[in-house]
Amino acid sequence: MAPSTTIAAILAKTALFGSLASPDRQVIADQMRRGAFKQGQTIFARGDPSRDIYLVVEGSVRLSVFSSDGRTLSFKHANAGDTFGEIACLDGGPRSADAIAIARTETMILPQARFNSLIETNPRVARAAISFLCQRLRETSAQSEAIALHPIETRLARFFLSRCRYRDPGGKPSFDLGMSQTELALLVGASRQKVNAALAVLENTGAVKRSGALIVCNVAKLQRVAASAP
Repeated sequence: MAPSTTIAAILAKTALFGSLASPDRQVIADQMRRGAFKQGQTIFARGDPSRDIYLVVEGSVRLSVFSSDGRTLSFKHANAGDTFGEIACLDGGPRSADAIAIARTETMILPQARFNSLIETNPRVARAAISFLCQRLRETSAQSEAIALHPIETRLARFFLSRCRYRDPGGKPSFDLGMSQTELALLVGASRQKVNAALAVLENTGAVKRSGALIVCNVAKLQRVAASAP
């Protein structure tokens, strides 16, 4: 298991805890416990009463729900350095989505009771939680808008830009996609066939180049596609 100092360093990169001072993050890291999950294992299901916060140390977790007709709507993937399970922890309600390990996954877990204690005793943690919730609301609104209004090429371009985490218009960063086209289709709200066709369009325009699972991004061209009006 990674030492707590390493966990504190990972927490520094998360949306929920990144704004905290180093001593605050170390306190949180010291209160976390380890969790390990096999590929395909359900960590929690929608409606479950569990309320812990999870930090992904290694692996990937799909957060999704099933529609009434049996389709899967994937909200996001929590990859190494991401947290998930925050909403139920913060409001005390049931889980709002399924969390399934799509690879062998190691996590650190912060129990709700300990997180609540931190909020009550440390106003910096409370402010970080409020800021996180506002950011999550903005992201959810943007995702809903993208699925409802924008073509698949635009959705893919925005997804690739978010994965690149790089905004130099002259740069061509790359990243390992780390998922099948079926998983990618779930994330952008489209069928696998349509995602494959949209990927071909982006490649033909030079916005991306694929080499196996590696995606090389032309940031400037992706930004133009991402800014396209519906």
